[in-house]
This record gives sequence, structure tokens and C-alpha cells, in this order.
Amino acid sequence: MGSARRRPPAIDGVGASRFQVPPGPSATVLDALCAAFPAIPASQWRERFARGHVLDADGHPLPANAAARAGLELHYYRDVPDEPLIVGEARVLHRDAHLLVADKPHFLPVVPAGRFVRDTLLARLVRQTGIDTLVPLHRIDRATAGLVLFSVEPRTRDAYQALFRERRIRKRYAALAPALPGRSFPLTHCSRIVRGEPFFRMREVDGEPNSETRIEVLSRDAAHWRYALEPVTGRKHQLRVHMASLGAPILGDPLYPDLDETALAQDGAPLQLLAQSLAFEDPLDGTAQCFESEQSLFAPSPPGRGPG
Repeated sequence: MGSARRRPPAIDGVGASRFQVPPGPSATVLDALCAAFPAIPASQWRERFARGHVLDADGHPLPANAAARAGLELHYYRDVPDEPLIVGEARVLHRDAHLLVADKPHFLPVVPAGRFVRDTLLARLVRQTGIDTLVPLHRIDRATAGLVLFSVEPRTRDAYQALFRERRIRKRYAALAPALPGRSFPLTHCSRIVRGEPFFRMREVDGEPNSETRIEVLSRDAAHWRYALEPVTGRKHQLRVHMASLGAPILGDPLYPDLDETALAQDGAPLQLLAQSLAFEDPLDGTAQCFESEQSLFAPSPPGRGPG
């Protein structure tokens, strides 16, 4: 049996992306990449080739005129000109031979996406720790702060991924949202969530539920309540959609119940949602594990008043 290929090393904390040439008329690797990613100009791909940022399956740099064939495996490094930098510290709360637990600030994406490549939680952690085998075991929204669990050791990764697949991990969030005085708590909200419009929003529809959230009230103020949210399932934007559907959209949410394009574009007031704790039985030795975020949520001050 041949040895497994190792992915190319990270550059400035950013790992290489994998690409497989699809069937088609492309004569060169450059042609195939331009056809697959039409939003990226050919000149940008040529710059990547020139810097040695397009590699074959064994990690050797390829020339732009390398012959393309269906099924050919490549790796390439992404770059985004004028990428915005995210203010806020990502802290490592726990690290052992198998797991790393990070506490991320609002607005920091977990992995590269869209206009964020270098300044992501994953890239920061790779730069900070030097561990280029890090892989997030789950995701939280860029707008959400709090805990993210990473696998360090590839050989035990599936055992920890199974915790999420089999719902053997307890995820608890804190949220600030308007009061819901007419409801009894704790309550469980179930619904069917599907893609909405625009493509990055979700919505509830009639049909068999595919999402479930348990909701408790922790404290009650005149303007807002503090909630504990436990997602049983893991649908995109599930907590945000469920709270908005109940009539208590999470404070600072630019997507629900209505889209606020201005707030979404400029990263204004942070979404008052925190991935507060993760608890599970370790699949390797059976010990009870529980991790708590060191962050807190603070309601916006009333107009004309500063923080107390």
C-alpha cells in the first residue's frame, strides 16, 4: 500500500485548497481553473502560478501551461487583495494531543470564505500554534462569538466528529433578545428550515421539522431577556431563525427577521449570540469534558447613556 499524500503546508496560516480537474475541453491547468472560477481573472491565476501557489498532488509547483486531464488533482493557495482585518483576540482555552478549544470574537470567520482568507480563526490558530493539521470539528457563524472545537490529530479526528454526527455533544449558547412574556419556559421550538432569499438567508416553511432548539430564560429585564439556547440539530442560522420566528430576534441580527444590508456590510453592533459551552464524554477515554467561553454578552446602552 502506498503512503498517504500529505497536504501542502500552510502559508501564513492559510492552507491550500484542493481542486480536481473536471471533464471538459480545457487544454491546460490554467484553462481549467479559469473555467471553474470565472470570477477570478486569468491574470490573478498567472500570478499564483508565478509564485508557486498552484501545486500538483505531490506538492510540486506547476507551470500555467501544464496539460490538463480529467481527474487531475491540484492544490492552490487563495489570496484576496485588501482583505479586511478583524479586531478582537482569539484565545486558546485548551490544547492537548487531540483537541484544541478556541474562544473566538464576533465577526471572525472560522475558515476562509468570500473576502476572508488570511484573517480567519483557523489561520490565526495555525500561525499561533504551528499546528498545520488543525481542522474545525464544527462551525459557528462569523457574527457569533464563542467556542469552536478543533481536531489536532488526524488519526483520532473521526472519533470526535462522531460526537456531532451522533448528537453526543451538548452545545449551549447565550443570547440577548426581546421579551416573550406570553410563553411558558423552558420550551422547545421545532420547524422545517430551508434556504431563503438571498441565498445566504434561511427561512421556515411548512413540512416535517428538520430543526430543534431548546430555549430557557436566564434573566428578565424591561428591554430584553437573557436566554439559554441549546440546538439539538445544527441547521444553518438555526438559533437566529428560531428566535426571530418566536418574535424575539436576537439583538444586533442584520439578517432576521428582515435583511439590513447596511448593518451587514459594515459590521456594526455585534450579534448578541455567544457559543458559551461545549460538554461531552471524551470518545477516547470516557472522561467528562466541559469547556466554557470567557466572554460575556452586554446589551446596548440606551440612547444618550454610556456603559454603567
